[in-house]
Amino acid sequence: MPKIAEIDDTPNPNAVKFTLHEPLTWGISHSFENAEQAAGDALASALFAIEHVSNVFYVDRWLTVTQDGDADWPELVRLIAVPLRAAPAAAAQSAAAVFAARASIADLSEQDQVRLDAISELLDARIRPALKADGGDLHIVGLAGNELSIHYQGACGSCPSSISGTLSAIENLVRTIEPDIAVVAV
Repeated sequence: MPKIAEIDDTPNPNAVKFTLHEPLTWGISHSFENAEQAAGDALASALFAIEHVSNVFYVDRWLTVTQDGDADWPELVRLIAVPLRAAPAAAAQSAAAVFAARASIADLSEQDQVRLDAISELLDARIRPALKADGGDLHIVGLAGNELSIHYQGACGSCPSSISGTLSAIENLVRTIEPDIAVVAV
């Protein structure tokens, strides 16, 4: 049962980041944009059952909850804490679930997989730490020709700066190794 270490605001005024003493996952992110997507996840389903919760994202020792803008944060934080404290820690996860979540994008050529691995390594080193510090992350959805598709998670998913400035910064960084690439948020 994870205990809450800290509760922090994020650059997105509608998102709050909970830092925990115990991990919820083993490096595998879980991102849900609505209750239907969260149907198979007990923690996310319990959080979406709370009025005004509009997005749930968690990985390792933190969870970010986004609200619709109509809730009072102090009250909402108290409600979120209940299912969060009841959630199982990562030690209860199965190795099979972790392995399945780490699968790569299907149907990539060997050459494109090498490109994707280099891009992922760059994003892991230079972009993801900053996004995670702000309660979010990104997931690479696809690589087709010279277009890299990413999907923002957590606080980044509905943050105005993610769609403009952060996306431009990601594209500029990736262009240091792939000069002709375009990065699009989906």
